[in-house]
Amino acid sequence: MEVIDCDVVVVGSGLAGLRAAIEAARVGGPKLRVAVVTKTQPMRSHSVSAEGGTAAVLYPEEGDSFESHMWDTVKGSDFLADQDAVELFVREAPKEIIQLEHWGMPWARREDGKIAQRYFGGQSYPRACFAEDRVGFFEMSTLYTTCLRHDNIEFYDERCATAIVHEDGGRFAGVVAYDIKSGDLEYFRAKAGIIATGGAGRLYPFASFGHSSTPDGLAMAFRAGIPLKDMEFVQFHPTGLVPSGILITEASRGEGGILRNSKGERFMERYAPKMKDLAPRDIVSRSIMTEIREGRGFKDEESGYEYVLLDLTVIEPEKIVKRLTSIREICLKMRGIDPISEPIPVRPVAHYYMGGIDVNISGATEMPGLWAAGEAACVSINGANRLGSNSTTECLVWGRITGAEAARFAMSHDDPDPTMATLQQEEKRIYDVLLGPAPRVDPYDVKAELQKTMEEHFHVFREKGSMEEGLRKIRKLRSEFEMGVVDKSRRYNTNLVHVLEVDAMLAVSELIGAAALHRTESRGAHYRVDAPKRDDASWLKHILLRKTAEGFAFDYKPVVITKYQPQERVY
Repeated sequence: MEVIDCDVVVVGSGLAGLRAAIEAARVGGPKLRVAVVTKTQPMRSHSVSAEGGTAAVLYPEEGDSFESHMWDTVKGSDFLADQDAVELFVREAPKEIIQLEHWGMPWARREDGKIAQRYFGGQSYPRACFAEDRVGFFEMSTLYTTCLRHDNIEFYDERCATAIVHEDGGRFAGVVAYDIKSGDLEYFRAKAGIIATGGAGRLYPFASFGHSSTPDGLAMAFRAGIPLKDMEFVQFHPTGLVPSGILITEASRGEGGILRNSKGERFMERYAPKMKDLAPRDIVSRSIMTEIREGRGFKDEESGYEYVLLDLTVIEPEKIVKRLTSIREICLKMRGIDPISEPIPVRPVAHYYMGGIDVNISGATEMPGLWAAGEAACVSINGANRLGSNSTTECLVWGRITGAEAARFAMSHDDPDPTMATLQQEEKRIYDVLLGPAPRVDPYDVKAELQKTMEEHFHVFREKGSMEEGLRKIRKLRSEFEMGVVDKSRRYNTNLVHVLEVDAMLAVSELIGAAALHRTESRGAHYRVDAPKRDDASWLKHILLRKTAEGFAFDYKPVVITKYQPQERVY
């Protein structure tokens, strides 16, 4: 196994990973070696797909405030967010917007030349900064270009990270990765590391994620003994294009779009009289599914998906052309629909995971020397439900924080002394098991069945009996799944990568299902028809899942409350 020495290794090249790499390189100086290990090429990371906005308080003199952004976020989280982390988040957010501008980010402008902002769901002020509806692409381009200006940042593309390595005393010692191009295993020996691999990704068949988005980082951390937190909370974005699942950004409603049922009614007036179509995502998604379940939806005969309509014809055509350029292009190419004149078929789509690797307010895991940032981490600022436009901001804020923390740690510690058993186990797992006998079970069939199970049993509405059945199905799939590939070649063996991904998907799906069944209340995106009320007396706490010899055990953490006591969410 080749050894590649670096000071800080960043796993993942999305918004959080690139921002972390830049900050580590800046804080550590030119002699600090930063390695970015990424399964794709950086500009193919799923962050490029972010569309609508990045939230920050820019104009307090015009009515916005840190307190307002904090309150919106805490209320949106159904009061499960840690309020100390939320306060840090809202205060650091404007700095990242300005920093991106200094690096060349082409923010949209108001007539007075200042950065433009628009409304997003659950936000009481138009604080989502944007660049048409291609925010992720422009932010990624800006960060990647900035990374290339640092000679001490080196990218290792098309490497699939497979294991976290640590010393006998538990300190982080690097990661093992499979080089897809050569077929070799590589050990990135590092003094500090940052996991920025994104969330659990494409566990559902109708999802807004790219197919390369899978829970590799979460599974890798869990196998290394690091707990996962709040895994039951899966966000379904209200508007996925039927039947592809491609995201129709919330900015479409921020610019004035309206949701309508089969009767032509603007039904959100019934569910959120004040905020209507711009209520938080959990509320809008449940409202859409209620309309569908009560017979006021449409049905796509080819896919079988039921849906409602997103009506953008009420928006001035010039605004759609200028501010929703990509959305119009997507609708034209994928459905032959021009949203200027026709409504868009949409339904809730798996989009984001509030849960992730348990970290403290600085993004540090329980393993000394290892941090996590972005959707892979659970700080937790999102609690039970994330507000739109907060996620890209979170990637930037904790990318910077973890990059600086990791650099300082690396500068104050000697080279690690890894536990060789981990390296030997990975060589055996990859070369002897995966590239050994061919499996009797088709991994692609297992993946399809897993996604079907998640959609059927762990969707917008959940119920005890259904979740118990779903968990039994997942565990049966796990027990029958065999690590192995038909393709025995080493170079560009995408079959091997896919099997590693399915293994991670099975492991993390079981944890999501177990946590959802364990939380016997409804809160945010976790809605149980058999327990429809929020239960603060029993469940105002985070659920942690810790690895044990038998599988996993539940643990808990209190929610950090500093300013706002839980109350009823009314929109």
